[in-house]
Amino acid sequence: MTAGRVYIVGAGPGDPELLTLRAARLLSQAGAIVHDRLLNAEILELRPPGCQVIYAGKSPGRHALSQAGINGLLIRLAREGLEVVRLKGGDPFVFGRGGEEAEALARAGVPFEVVPGVSSAVAAPAFAGIPVTHRGLAASVTFVTAHEDPAKESAQVNYAHLARSAGTLVFLMGARSVGRIARSLLAHGMAAGTPVAIVENGSTPRQRTLRCRLDEAARLAEREEVASPATVVVGAVAALADTLDWFRPEAAQELPWCQPVRDDDTPAARAHGAWPETQVRTP
Repeated sequence: MTAGRVYIVGAGPGDPELLTLRAARLLSQAGAIVHDRLLNAEILELRPPGCQVIYAGKSPGRHALSQAGINGLLIRLAREGLEVVRLKGGDPFVFGRGGEEAEALARAGVPFEVVPGVSSAVAAPAFAGIPVTHRGLAASVTFVTAHEDPAKESAQVNYAHLARSAGTLVFLMGARSVGRIARSLLAHGMAAGTPVAIVENGSTPRQRTLRCRLDEAARLAEREEVASPATVVVGAVAALADTLDWFRPEAAQELPWCQPVRDDDTPAARAHGAWPETQVRTP
């Protein structure tokens, strides 16, 4: 049997029109698609007849498969001779655990390819009118996970260093961590008046942008019940959302791919019978 190949593909931040041409072509030729939770399910309509669709998403306290199980599944499908698309929201190598899966494939001798995607680290701010770098305001940008592995013996996020940054800080997976982020930065000396923007569901019709000062962020996030997926931008550029907010979610509702879909009638739900979270979402 001819060995298959695994394509670790970024699906972009939510708007299916931000899918790359290569990703679309690979999906149209796939023998199997293994996909995550934070994904626009309409992208799965690109699959050919007979393609296997396997949900491997994770939400807090609810994992369809363990990471080891996902790695083993990819290896097995490829060894069955299938062309496998491992589809991840955003970019697979930006807090997407794509590197871990690539390592597992390499150890197993399974051929693989990485197809970058548009990351919500830049797309969510852009849809909120925030350039993560801007002449005179920010000459650098730092991407930070707001959701470190609780099994780590010590934290890798150095808030003392981040609090001294003169550039932009972008925290991903930050919905439940806004208060902790704000308190940690303030405790290490970042100015209380530093602009903050919280972008929910960036690039989708459900996008919502909240603007405040750093010392207001914890209370605002709690009051507004910030939900996942959320990107948190800290730094002077966040204030540009007040004047550059070009995206109109209400207008996006008219686009064909944005029409409401019953939870049990998404392509993902039809494929595996559950997991209604797999709809128009963004990492």
